Amino acid sequence: MTYKEEFITFMVRSGVLTFGDFTTKSGRKTPYFINTGNYKTGAQAARLGDYYAACLKENLGDEVTALFGPAYKGIPLVVTASASLYRNYGIDLPYCFNRKEAKDHGEGGSMVGYKPQDGDVIAIVEDVVTAGTAVRESIELFKHVADAKLAYLFVSVDRMERGTRDCSTLDELRQDYGIKVCPIVTVKEIIAFLHNRPIDGKIYIDDAMKGKMEAYLEQYGAKA
Repeated sequence: MTYKEEFITFMVRSGVLTFGDFTTKSGRKTPYFINTGNYKTGAQAARLGDYYAACLKENLGDEVTALFGPAYKGIPLVVTASASLYRNYGIDLPYCFNRKEAKDHGEGGSMVGYKPQDGDVIAIVEDVVTAGTAVRESIELFKHVADAKLAYLFVSVDRMERGTRDCSTLDELRQDYGIKVCPIVTVKEIIAFLHNRPIDGKIYIDDAMKGKMEAYLEQYGAKA
């Protein structure tokens, strides 16, 4: 299997990718849900880092000088991704993440780990972007940290849904900030791989679920 197919299988087995009837924070009724909060073991964290690292290796430009994980979910992701990137590919990039509240004692400041410098080119490591709030906040944060360019955004899944415009939230970020967005997988890749394919003897996306997911995308999906 490709790393993308392995990642889809991994999400299902981890209870992160589930199917049924759910309501998103925005009020949309969705037949599938991705809850990255269900990753909870060291083995899962290590493998998750490997999948992010594979995506980073495939898409990262040589100009990138550091990785950044937005608090809170981005913190463990950037740590495990940077560790796997070095362990698997010999690419040693510094990483940093932010505090929600700036520290006024000790070393102070809002950043932990690498201290970004003027001229740095940064790749953001996030989980699933819905409204893009954390990314927009990160861009605003860096205006007060260093004259650095946030050039890449790596996420686990692109739900391919409309944001505030007809295009997807990820496309909004591409258009508004010139960020190159790289998901490990898209929802269409999930449908294509899991349709009538058993995982440990169970079919998660049968014809009926496939129809529900495609209807959802028809209603809420980004317009090409």
